[in-house]
Amino acid sequence: MPSLIPRLLLLASLLLLANCFGGGNYAPVIDRKEQLSVVPEQHIVTPGDTLFSIAWLYKIDHRELASTNGIRSPYTIFPGQRLQLKAKRRASRSETLKPTTKSTAKAVTPRAKTAPSRTTKSSKSANKSVAVVASAGYPFRWRWPAQGQTTRFFSSSSAVHKGIDIKGNLGESVHAANSGRVVYAGSGLVGYGELLIIKHSDRYLSAYGHNSKLLVKEGELVKVGQKIAEMGDTGTDKVKLHFEIRQDGKPLNPLTVLPKGRR
Repeated sequence: MPSLIPRLLLLASLLLLANCFGGGNYAPVIDRKEQLSVVPEQHIVTPGDTLFSIAWLYKIDHRELASTNGIRSPYTIFPGQRLQLKAKRRASRSETLKPTTKSTAKAVTPRAKTAPSRTTKSSKSANKSVAVVASAGYPFRWRWPAQGQTTRFFSSSSAVHKGIDIKGNLGESVHAANSGRVVYAGSGLVGYGELLIIKHSDRYLSAYGHNSKLLVKEGELVKVGQKIAEMGDTGTDKVKLHFEIRQDGKPLNPLTVLPKGRR
């Protein structure tokens, strides 16, 4: 009987160790892209970031991000800079116009008069952006960015897949789906591999992920149909092009604007 006690103690110790290191107690691995469905308060700029890539990552309109942080065109940012991702809550119209004294009512009047002029200026700025592209001979029209079959479609319910996947072979051509300016070229966005983002107007941007080779640089103007990259499998497990379109910072189903008649 006494010889049995050490064995029981050894068995108990082994069971305790098994519970400590067993698979059931490991912290679950969470995909970073899933975490981004909840936008944090701030983003710290890292080397390679652009205002457009940060806005893309968090599904924010680049104009809103720039305005929140007081950044003007050409939207220059610096490593280590802290960007606020959420605009501060503005007072409601009833709160703003509620007079407490006679002097408060007078202070509100000039602001009400100047509001239309700010709207007009913003509208003119948007039209100018499109006009610059058009005057350079870069028409505003959509075309398919690659020739392969669509193997995965846009999902409105998924927090991650906000575009389409187009099948292809390593090195096949990737074309600009619309005319515009390259605002990001790099591999800093997790899950996209070698990525290009093109600004087509103040409202529209498009992205091309998983390339093996990027053929254009940031700041370069590209024309619809121009070869901009070569297809690859960077950041994924198979050769494909991941293609997305954003309208006012929000994901748009590419099939609603691309030419019909193919999938």
